Amino acid sequence: MRLWRNSAMSRPRAAGPPSSRVRVASADEIPPDTLRAVATDVGPVVLVNLDGDIYALEDRCSHQDYPLSAGELEDGELECAFHGARFDVCTGRATQLPAVVPVRTFPVEVQGGEVFIRLD
Repeated sequence: MRLWRNSAMSRPRAAGPPSSRVRVASADEIPPDTLRAVATDVGPVVLVNLDGDIYALEDRCSHQDYPLSAGELEDGELECAFHGARFDVCTGRATQLPAVVPVRTFPVEVQGGEVFIRLD
C-alpha cells in the first residue's frame, strides 16, 4: 500500500494509476468569488473561484456533514451556512469552530477554459 499526500491530509491508497484527472466544469461557469457544487466519483466537491484562482474542496463540512457549497466565501475562507465553521480555501484547514478537522482538497488544473481536478 502506498501513501499519497494532499495539502491537508494523508490517506492510504491502493496501487494503480498515479492519478485520476477529471473535467468538472468550464472556467466561465465559476465567476470570481463564487462557489459551484459538482459531483465526482469520490463524492461532492465544491469549486471556489477566489480572485480568479480556482480551488476544489470536499463539499462536506467536517463538523456535521453539511454541504459547504451552501455557504459563503469571505476573505479566502469558506463559511458553512449551518453552524458557522470556516475553512481556508487554499488548504482546507479548519479556521473557526465548531470544525477542528480539515476538509480534503483536490489539485486543480485549468486548460483551454476547462477545469480539471485530480481525484487521487
